Amino acid sequence: MPIFKKKKTAERILPEHIAIIMDGNGRWAKKRALPRTAGHAAGSKKFKEIARYCNKIGLKYLTVYAFSTENWKRPKDEVDNIMKIFKEYLEDTKNFKDENIKLQFIGERSVLDPEIQRLMKQSEEDSKNATGLHLNIAINYGGRDEIVHAVKDIIASGVKADDVTEQMISERLYTSGQPDPDFIIRPSGEYRLSNYLIWQSAYAEYWFSDILWPDFKTSDLEKAIDDFNKRNRRFGGV
Repeated sequence: MPIFKKKKTAERILPEHIAIIMDGNGRWAKKRALPRTAGHAAGSKKFKEIARYCNKIGLKYLTVYAFSTENWKRPKDEVDNIMKIFKEYLEDTKNFKDENIKLQFIGERSVLDPEIQRLMKQSEEDSKNATGLHLNIAINYGGRDEIVHAVKDIIASGVKADDVTEQMISERLYTSGQPDPDFIIRPSGEYRLSNYLIWQSAYAEYWFSDILWPDFKTSDLEKAIDDFNKRNRRFGGV
């Protein structure tokens, strides 16, 4: 794991892979008597800030929950706005090439607008040689859906039931080839996983906070990492 120095503190160990559930955008807007669309715009801005900071401190993997398979149940105008913000981000990724961030999108993209799919593919292609932060953006993502896809692929490949292994499933997940998240952060006061990385999170540490996502600061991330460093990770051992 990478080690970085924070001013006036001892060295700390960074998690190798942090996953964040970016929650609370709508409530942030409501508290300010703003439309929910304003909350999503503020949340998108915060995502960029936190991703850049993670790259700056040397984090290797960051996965963010942008839109779940269940989020389609929201009002159409809200979903349309989220997709509009996402498309604007994709169109702007060309301006981030110098940041050395490798982009990958996880989730079932086939149901997304064809232009969004094209931009996703282009963003991944443009950043494929980056050596800094590996940034996964979960879009139309569901943990159970991901496992179902993996199992279907195993069945289609003709593997017998008795021969199925955990490794076979892991290799068929969207995050194949990546380390599982060490640390999952959820702001906004909710204390659940919400169908997020449910296979990969088997031994992850969790950090919950009442802070709404648009109010989440780099200093809050630092506090979370400080707390991670106090954890005794035994992985089922003593």
